[in-house]
Amino acid sequence: MDHSLYLAMTGATQVMRAQDVVSHNLANASTTGFKSEMDAFRSLPVLGPGSPTRINAVAQGIGRDDRQGVMQHTGRPLDVAVRGPGWIAVQAPDGSEAYTRAGDLQLTADGMLTDGAGNPVIGNGGPVTIPDSAQIVIGNDGTISTVPLGQGPNTLTQIDRIKLVDPDPATLSKGTDSLMHLAGGAAADADPAVQLAPQMLEGSNVNPSTELVQMIALSRQYEMQVRSIKTAEDNADASMKLLQAN
Repeated sequence: MDHSLYLAMTGATQVMRAQDVVSHNLANASTTGFKSEMDAFRSLPVLGPGSPTRINAVAQGIGRDDRQGVMQHTGRPLDVAVRGPGWIAVQAPDGSEAYTRAGDLQLTADGMLTDGAGNPVIGNGGPVTIPDSAQIVIGNDGTISTVPLGQGPNTLTQIDRIKLVDPDPATLSKGTDSLMHLAGGAAADADPAVQLAPQMLEGSNVNPSTELVQMIALSRQYEMQVRSIKTAEDNADASMKLLQAN
């Protein structure tokens, strides 16, 4: 009886963990550059005394879906989307170098270029700073050019270049800051093959319909585990009544 309760409780717990991943994906279905997370149930042996044949189904993350999201034209000069593989280098809150696909860039009051979350974008010599300009142009290769205030278009001058990288996806992991990091806080080398699509944004690659179907399936699994717990409780009550009658 205790074994059945333990198995049902463990199953319900793991289903809830899987639901957390699905909920997180659904919550970011409209987040710029978001890559959906994937998980699966894996069979792991139960460690400790007892039969070595006991197995638990455990929900574990198996990575992320790196497929490109839908490209959306915005016409905004500071919006960029990475074409194909690659990442935009930014400075994480802890000062280390990190990577993002969210190209909804912003300018602070002092001219620093940041991503939508406020992380400074890294250029050739550190965080990119743009002086007051009449026009800002970001090229396909990440070059940033400006037209000074009061000048004509023929004075377009390159001031910096956004650092674009393309490390091995297996070496990247998502941090608590929602940015991608290399193991050990290392910095990737700039890759000239990575290209940007100016005045465009990459949408989330989450498929809401698929995630909703998965959420319904997990909810049914959770209900089944709860019913198993209730059945074990009813069996225990019936056994106690039999013992009392004897």
